[in-house]
Amino acid sequence: MTDSLKPPGKVLLTREEIQARIKDLGQQITEDYEGRTPLLVGVLKGAFVYMADLARAINLPIEFDFMAVSSYGNATKTSGVVRIVKDLDIDLTGRDVIVVEDIIDSGLTLNYLRKILGSRGPSSLEVCALLVRSGRQSEDLGLRYIGFEIPPDFVVGYGLDVAERYRNLPDLWSYDQTK
Repeated sequence: MTDSLKPPGKVLLTREEIQARIKDLGQQITEDYEGRTPLLVGVLKGAFVYMADLARAINLPIEFDFMAVSSYGNATKTSGVVRIVKDLDIDLTGRDVIVVEDIIDSGLTLNYLRKILGSRGPSSLEVCALLVRSGRQSEDLGLRYIGFEIPPDFVVGYGLDVAERYRNLPDLWSYDQTK
């Protein structure tokens, strides 16, 4: 990796650790949704890498749609305001929906998504988050599928960014904002 691609900080999770956990999550989802066709709803942009790998780890027919929401902009801290940038194309009525999130921080965005998507009549609505920042949520979010619980550091790589940089790193890095 060239120094221009390497972010300031250290590797928090290697690509091998990430892939092993995704394989386990895919197997669990395959068992839980046997005989059904779940709809994976990827939250753009951060979840696109994770969702692609997760989809390949699920041994069922699945469908995809994407939604883009924003609460960060180019900052490293949430603004506290969630807005839909791109809405879904598929009707959720009667569907088994799994929201695929890259990272759960305070839970603000997730709670907003659950409220909006739940009002659209899905048969079931679950969340599959790759990362949950420990100690940042004010309440139990009732997440069914969690990849990793991580420290409350800002992280980049594996789809996550800072100002649109570092998404293409295969490992997850703790981003040192002081450098």
